[in-house]
Amino acid sequence: MNLEEIRTKILPVNEEARERAKARWNAIAHPLHSLGKLEDYVVWLAGITGNADVRKPKKALVVMCADNGVVAEGVTQTGQEVTAVVAENFLTQQATASILCKETGADIFPIDIGMAADTKVPARKTAYGTKNMAKEPAMEREQALCAIETGITLVEELKAEGYGMIATGEMGIGNTTTSSAVVSVLLEKPVEEVTGVGAGLTKEGLEKKIRVINQAISTHKPRKEDAVDVLSKVGGFDIAGLTGIFLGGALYQVPVVIDGFISAAAALCAVKIAPECRDYMTASHVSKEPAASMVLKALGLEAPLHCDMCLGEGSGAVALFPLIDMGICVYRSMGTFDDNHIEQYREYLP
Repeated sequence: MNLEEIRTKILPVNEEARERAKARWNAIAHPLHSLGKLEDYVVWLAGITGNADVRKPKKALVVMCADNGVVAEGVTQTGQEVTAVVAENFLTQQATASILCKETGADIFPIDIGMAADTKVPARKTAYGTKNMAKEPAMEREQALCAIETGITLVEELKAEGYGMIATGEMGIGNTTTSSAVVSVLLEKPVEEVTGVGAGLTKEGLEKKIRVINQAISTHKPRKEDAVDVLSKVGGFDIAGLTGIFLGGALYQVPVVIDGFISAAAALCAVKIAPECRDYMTASHVSKEPAASMVLKALGLEAPLHCDMCLGEGSGAVALFPLIDMGICVYRSMGTFDDNHIEQYREYLP
């Protein structure tokens, strides 16, 4: 299936189901809209599933694991061998995201979409890491499309297994460098404004990171109107795979939760490819990376969690799961104004 076919197959969310969910909230014996975003999540789920009888979904975290050739330029504090170590830790509940998944009742699916080494992580490898974007395009266009297709296929498979919500995560040393490059191009922002220290850099290290990104963009001239071109020239396999997750969520009507900066960069790519998929995603938290809030603003999304997190792995997205579940619990369990023989609150314009 090509991207044009995907665009034509994405359906609008079900407005009738959304209105029924809103009506149910307004009938529940509480001040109107007093649960804020907890109410919004239920309405969001109703629109995606087409059913106002919203129940707690079976949840998955997909962690796209990949290496980035640009690490050779010294833009990170650690080497790319760390990618494989952390990726395998997802399998043994020794990584942050896997611990959070256990606590919240979610299942974790680490995927080797492009690590430089072979590991025990299930492999859907596009290649053994990207090329060094400072010297040549990060990947071929066909490879970017292949990684996107992998993400789409994963959503289809997870839905078939009964999963009704997917959180997005990633693991890959150097991926704040690639994400900053992608966002700089797509948002037409100076590299200096969108680039942060990632997992930690000195002032000199950050300056080098900015120079390398500027060099890559100047050399390869990615076209901002073509997100696949941007991904292939200055992106990473993890970002491309997550782009596919967001597109697949819209295609197969599965809600997808954005994690932090890297995940948001992928969401931005997906929306550039198919604007309709924006209604199938929601934000979780505001990463400390400088461009994170810029991307969410461009997507028209507001994140409820302000925890100063910037770990990645899907940690922020999984942290949102309990809030969504609590909203659903109230929606399904609480009595109405009629049940309590209380006069219903009226809607007043501000």
